[in-house]
Amino acid sequence: MALQEETKTELDLYIIDVVKKLRSDINMSQAVLAIKLGVSDAFIGQIENPKHRAKYNLAHINKLAQIFNCSPRDFLPEKPIS
Repeated sequence: MALQEETKTELDLYIIDVVKKLRSDINMSQAVLAIKLGVSDAFIGQIENPKHRAKYNLAHINKLAQIFNCSPRDFLPEKPIS
């Protein structure tokens, strides 16, 4: 049985875009975000690359909310993505 490559969903891409915007709004580099999040800067690069399967998990979203001083809900869309 072949392993199916996991890809990013529209929701994953939405969350990643929100994080990228928050990060760029305050001129925070991927490296600085990585340090604050406790991951490698390569991991942040992989997350922000739509062709790589790395993505944020719920623990990351909680920590991102602490870093950006917002609610974890701020990373989610108002309505479901179809």
